[in-house]
Amino acid sequence: MINFWTNWYEVVRFTCEAQAVISARLMLFGSGDPSAAVEADLMISEKVAAFVAAEIAAEQALAEGLGIYVAAERAYLPLRHRVHANSCRLLSAPH
Repeated sequence: MINFWTNWYEVVRFTCEAQAVISARLMLFGSGDPSAAVEADLMISEKVAAFVAAEIAAEQALAEGLGIYVAAERAYLPLRHRVHANSCRLLSAPH
């Protein structure tokens, strides 16, 4: 039962953090800031890199015979780290 609540909390935390990143980017794009084009390029390249890292992590876990749940957990880590890094960078930037 504890694992259920831990997982539920992480889902809510990740969802809120991802939504905050999306909102910060939309505000940046909507403001006409000169760095908006750079952010758009960075957003796309980071997504590709994060999903490639997630795929590699999942494939390695499955190749090691660790099962689908471990593969899913390992695939989630690069995405979580990228969202958190973007959150720190975008939400702490001076406006």
